[in-house]
Amino acid sequence: MFKRNTPSSQTPAPVERVTSVLGTGINWTGKISGKGGVRIEGIFEGEISISGLVVVGETGKVTCENVRANSVIVAGAVHGGITANKLEIRSTGRVWGNVKVSAFSTEEGAFLRGQVTMEDDLDLGLSDTGEVKVTPQDDNEENPS
Repeated sequence: MFKRNTPSSQTPAPVERVTSVLGTGINWTGKISGKGGVRIEGIFEGEISISGLVVVGETGKVTCENVRANSVIVAGAVHGGITANKLEIRSTGRVWGNVKVSAFSTEEGAFLRGQVTMEDDLDLGLSDTGEVKVTPQDDNEENPS
């Protein structure tokens, strides 16, 4: 009936925390990738692929084809899909796009326009190389002369 708990061979999940901030008043177009955590309070357009945590703050606005991260917390606005192990949409959060997740939660007042697909084993296709990298978009790529 009583049994001693033996430590499992699985390592505990790392504590996810914000290591980089895109502040209020900052407009950025480009790519955010790497390992760590990022909080977006400004306006971001481009690609997000983070092995870690992405927080879109109340003043944050993200336009991205598909945000990919281990955990995503939305308190601002996201236009585009989200693929994450864990997604939380806060009461002030707004998401326009399809989401693919393992765990999903919302607060009363949260908004989601799109489809929710839940999967037990989700492949995020993330690489664990280095810290968070913010890369600006090269204007010459969009407008060749």
